[in-house]
Amino acid sequence: MLAVKNYKFWFCAGSQDLYGDAVLANVAAHTKEMVDKLNASGLLPYEVEWHPTLLTNELIRKTFNEANNDDTCAGIITWCHTFSPAKSWIIGLKELRKPLLHFHTQYNEEIPYETMDMDFMNENQAAHGDREYAHILTRMGIERKTIVGYWKDAEVQKKIGSWMRTAVGIVESSHIRVMRIADNMRNVAVTEGDKVEAQLKFGWEIDAYPVNEIAESVAAVSAADTNALVDEYYDKYQINLEGRDPEEFKKHVAVQAQIELGFERFLEEKNYQAIVTHFGDLGALQQLPGLAIQRLMEKGYGFGAEGDWKVAAMVRLMKVMTNGMKDAKGTSMLEDYTYNLVKGKEGIIQAHMLEICPSISEGPIEIKCQPLSMGNREDPARLVFQSKEGKGVATSLIDLGNRFRLIIQDVDCKKVEKPLPKLPTAINFWTPQPDFYTGTEAWLLAGGAHHTAFSYDLTAEQMGDWAAAMGIEAVFIDKDTTIRNFKKDLMLGDIFYSKR
Repeated sequence: MLAVKNYKFWFCAGSQDLYGDAVLANVAAHTKEMVDKLNASGLLPYEVEWHPTLLTNELIRKTFNEANNDDTCAGIITWCHTFSPAKSWIIGLKELRKPLLHFHTQYNEEIPYETMDMDFMNENQAAHGDREYAHILTRMGIERKTIVGYWKDAEVQKKIGSWMRTAVGIVESSHIRVMRIADNMRNVAVTEGDKVEAQLKFGWEIDAYPVNEIAESVAAVSAADTNALVDEYYDKYQINLEGRDPEEFKKHVAVQAQIELGFERFLEEKNYQAIVTHFGDLGALQQLPGLAIQRLMEKGYGFGAEGDWKVAAMVRLMKVMTNGMKDAKGTSMLEDYTYNLVKGKEGIIQAHMLEICPSISEGPIEIKCQPLSMGNREDPARLVFQSKEGKGVATSLIDLGNRFRLIIQDVDCKKVEKPLPKLPTAINFWTPQPDFYTGTEAWLLAGGAHHTAFSYDLTAEQMGDWAAAMGIEAVFIDKDTTIRNFKKDLMLGDIFYSKR
């Protein structure tokens, strides 16, 4: 199951003692009020925790190292209420290992034209102090998020909330463990990659297990537990027999229920949050995991097909980032299958043999049981549905040999024009931005994979911020993309990241 800590974000204002105790008392009172209002806004997914004003080198260093050692701290929000000499921050910033937000705001929204004097100017000088602070961040090459605006503004609060989800993704990345129960599909390049470098960059652990070891866990699931889960399936989903014998159909469904329970117990026992399978290496498993994997993804596990551990980790990461989001529309692995090239109706069918997460579904979800040539096993049961309409973001993490690149594309998800009665898979249908032809060409130029980690609920900005925090290249394909400029972006990335 998707288990994410009850994270908090520390709010730390910067100042110094030049203006006396009365000013520092006001700074503390103002920041406490700001924290209370932020928490009461209802727009932040995690709590903000007030901390005493940072005045000295020693206090900044001590506070940041306490944050490093606090497992519930997912990031630091900093703001210089008054002037804060930047050299005081150097050691603390060098040692900080948590995500950092520079919140450039001020306590008062409007200039108090009639009453403002030098005392007020000295106390309320974020426009001055934050520039000093930002200078040292830039000189030190500190990766951070900068948000500018008035702290009571709902749009500004939403930006903070959005960054919080990215920060949790940054922190949780180092806790992602991927279980590979099969190798990559033979001779396929894009699902391969440097697992050691992935652990260095992202903190991911990618481990291999013999398929029959997990098959033993599946076989150990009792008939009673299996039948109880089958009953849950039959209560929750529509059953589409398509002429099959009901009892025979139910036996196929029961195989997937047993796989779901066996896989989940094995993952929990070994402490893994993502899994990859491959139809070419199924060992003692009766069916290629289909419905079982779909259900595990819905519970928050990452998944990648044909041994694609990068996608499995990215799906888990994006599930974590969307955890607890109100009215979330879903996150899943997807695969580019086939095009519609009719003018004005261009788009890409996104599907897979079996394993698409039902969190992205809209309308009825059916259980179907159909033959599958891949895997050479009995007919697997799977969930079949149409996906939601709306905007989404598709990502592809690729290994270029000397570095990783995250490709981030905005897509417009639509309904397919006509039913697909003979296609027994869950599907999404989207048109990449800025249009099918430009978006597809840019994806190909960037080296994007055919498997993607997709979400309706995250933004390109959030995924780009995650990539920046990981120290990897990110390229964006969106409404403003032109091929001429995109090629320049790729060339600049080659120059900059190849030398890092």
